[in-house]
Amino acid sequence: MKIKHLIIAFSIIIIFIILVTALLPLMLSGPDFAVNFRYITLPLLLFMAILLISLSIFFFLNYRLLSLLEREDWPALAYYLEQKVYTKNHYNARNVRLLASSYLVISDYLSVLKLEGKALLIKPSVIEKNALIFGSARVLSGKHDEAAAFFKSYMKKCGKSERGWMRWFYSFSLLLGGDFAQAEPEFAEMAFSSGSALITGLSAYFLHNSLEKHSANPEECRQKAQKGKERVVKALVNLEGWRRETGKSGTDIHIAIIRKYVEEAGIWLFS
Repeated sequence: MKIKHLIIAFSIIIIFIILVTALLPLMLSGPDFAVNFRYITLPLLLFMAILLISLSIFFFLNYRLLSLLEREDWPALAYYLEQKVYTKNHYNARNVRLLASSYLVISDYLSVLKLEGKALLIKPSVIEKNALIFGSARVLSGKHDEAAAFFKSYMKKCGKSERGWMRWFYSFSLLLGGDFAQAEPEFAEMAFSSGSALITGLSAYFLHNSLEKHSANPEECRQKAQKGKERVVKALVNLEGWRRETGKSGTDIHIAIIRKYVEEAGIWLFS
């Protein structure tokens, strides 16, 4: 559904609720009508009216942004957000996240790093809140050593919900940079103890597919991969369960850039 149609539909629903709330007591009025209207119906009507006005203002102020997101016009979205961030100096977490994500989609990794540098000077907290995106830009641009150092430095600064993925991307960066000795114990620990089925499965997959042949103890590495695999199979049962789990985070940019490995890991886990 298009943004404008969504706004119209929502407004009609709210207006309908307001009319029902206002008219129903009139049709069923009795001696207590005045008291009920004053203390129950009127406050509810005011609340619904304020809600409708607030949402209308929100959609009006963000119509351009929502329209560009709906059309997935990433170059135009990047230009629009550049005016907000660079020209108007609106370095809030949402604007920075959307601008960095837009750059990643159009493979403009240098602009992501430029944005990071400016945000660090003006509002460093937005980097901590979007560390996965800025680290991912280094991974995609082939700066694996820099990526590993970045993920490691921000691992404890980011939000708790992102910490597992920060550790996974740190390990992934080590692997891409050829530091197999450090990557193996990191992936092994996540395969054994991570609370995320995706992180567990991906860690087990890379232990099996990439690290076993570089391991000083291939048999132990294989066993750890197998234990991680068993944990995921027990939790998700089949490939469809893996895909459902993936779908929950499907719009996250850090999942999108490893989509190929997520699909390969699912096939390996449930083959």
